[in-house]
Amino acid sequence: MKSRAAILVKCNAPLEVMDLEIPELQEGQVLVELKYSGICRTQLNEIKGLKGPDRFLPHTLGHEGTGVVVECGPGVTKVKKDQPVILTWIKGEGIDAKGAIYKCGNLKINSGPISTFLEYAVIAENRLIPISNDLSLRTASLFGCAIPTGAGIIYNELNLTPDSTIALFGMGGIGLSALLAATSKKAKTIIAIDLEPTKLTLAAELGATHTFLYNDTLLSSIQEVTQGEGVDFAVEAVGKKDVMECAFKAVKDQTGLCILAGNVPKETKIECDPFDFIKGKRLIGTWGGRVKPDHDIPYFLKSFHSESIRLERLISHEAPLEDINSLISLLDKGQAARTLVVFP
Repeated sequence: MKSRAAILVKCNAPLEVMDLEIPELQEGQVLVELKYSGICRTQLNEIKGLKGPDRFLPHTLGHEGTGVVVECGPGVTKVKKDQPVILTWIKGEGIDAKGAIYKCGNLKINSGPISTFLEYAVIAENRLIPISNDLSLRTASLFGCAIPTGAGIIYNELNLTPDSTIALFGMGGIGLSALLAATSKKAKTIIAIDLEPTKLTLAAELGATHTFLYNDTLLSSIQEVTQGEGVDFAVEAVGKKDVMECAFKAVKDQTGLCILAGNVPKETKIECDPFDFIKGKRLIGTWGGRVKPDHDIPYFLKSFHSESIRLERLISHEAPLEDINSLISLLDKGQAARTLVVFP
């Protein structure tokens, strides 16, 4: 059996679409027919070689999506044939199976426990979440990374109340997901920040109380909105040094908390004033919003999937696998919210 796939053959080069031979399933592996795959900035950094030396070239990519189970390998009990599933990079329950090795002629193609830029993909059991047949696989694809991370930050990392003020830096998939979660918590002040006016318009429509372009006057604008105090919480979902530093400066003294969710190039260092820590500000990172997939993703599905119209707004562009490089380019230019690869 063969599968069309978009492969990273060389860093800083377009992905190459080729036909792969699917290997025999090993213990804990599941063959999934992909329906939708999201594209995350983490993947973009990998394509551009910004995560350090890549020892596994050529290899598959993609870590979020939806599909249907085609076949289960030995030992798999979590899912069954014809089961709709969400594919997520966050480890859940089940066998943590090794990645497959595909072939294209004599060329070996490496793969991790999850890859989603393929028509058919071999996935580890613990990267799959079974879902019901009545859910839209298109919007459910957002629950593989964007919503678990963005909403997970709000629900698991922050004590957000109706009196809280929060600034969200970056209106991509994670930032918009955090925005939806913040509105569900009825936070008093939700500030959306981005470089693209169209994305700020979308943020306002989804519930942001204030929208600001990222520029030299941003911190002054935040101070004005918060009566000179700064925000209770800031979430950085861009992956740029200066934005991370600005997000930390935006939180208030004594109780302010800034969470970094963006992916910066390897070896990047950020600068902070140590006195800000003495004044009580806190700065932490997050690993997928501290989500436990088998518990949190079904909870988020129940909480947000009824708002299908709002979820649809998070998807800004979609294209078939053959046009995946155009989607990657849009993401790289900051012109996309969440982009989807659509499989026939």
